[in-house]
Amino acid sequence: MSAPSTPRPPLAPRHWPAWCGIGLMALAARLPWPLQRALGRALGDVLRHALSGRRRIAARNLELCLPELDADARAVLLRAHFHSLGIGLFEFGRAWWGSVAPLRRGLVVEGLEHIEAARAGGRGVIVVSGHFTTLEVCGRLMCDHVPLAGMYRPHTEAAMEWAVRRGRERYAAAMFPKRDVRGTVRHLKRGGLLWYAPDQDPSGGDAVYVPFFGRPAHSLTSTHQLARMSGAAVVLFGHRRREDGGYTLTLSPALDPYPTDEATRDTATVMAGIEAMARAAPDQYLWIHRRFKRQPDGVALYD
Repeated sequence: MSAPSTPRPPLAPRHWPAWCGIGLMALAARLPWPLQRALGRALGDVLRHALSGRRRIAARNLELCLPELDADARAVLLRAHFHSLGIGLFEFGRAWWGSVAPLRRGLVVEGLEHIEAARAGGRGVIVVSGHFTTLEVCGRLMCDHVPLAGMYRPHTEAAMEWAVRRGRERYAAAMFPKRDVRGTVRHLKRGGLLWYAPDQDPSGGDAVYVPFFGRPAHSLTSTHQLARMSGAAVVLFGHRRREDGGYTLTLSPALDPYPTDEATRDTATVMAGIEAMARAAPDQYLWIHRRFKRQPDGVALYD
């Protein structure tokens, strides 16, 4: 079962600037991997200075989430985070349009047996991750081992939407727009695997406040809802880029019991799992997102 195939590329003149950017990304995706890592760190330094608003959001998130670190330690982590962002941009391009053969060397995959156990009897599996800079490339690497489908937010720029869909369809079993709940549930009911990251502050949908790094975080209940509607198991998927340039992908045993009758409880369980992933690779979590944008008491935590 797969989502509808990618439509023909939009070629009207208004899309030409986007195609120029896509072309540059596709060319950059073919640079040697050691050079991409070096350029990524340099690009991260540029982004840290150029994107002052995002830098402030990331610094504030580190202050809120890791108060045990002093100011100097947080500054070091902030710089490492932007290095990871820069490398991540090259990883995205390589995942979509390049070769991941160099990234397979030194790859460590842990816990594949948990996927097989969860799929027993033809059950579907929701493979839950968080928004990390390594999200796309590690998803592609995991697709070498299990047939992951993905759920995603469509791009507003049609050329980028076409290019990213085309790139992901090289390795994903299927791609479902986030509003295609019916198709997603059907895929899970047929025993499919769905790769899903529910950890950002949503603009819509059913959401509750649950703890995340000790603070209330507005969080979608969608993992609970999808599991309840489809009967799917839920497996946590952690991934990180190691200092030696390799990657470690880790699958945990299926959450049990899950789903329960309490959406808030189940959402808190998922967020606790993603928090543990972020603590294991703090430089690689997407701190530039305003995770605590909404608070139950209405207090603004960002400038």
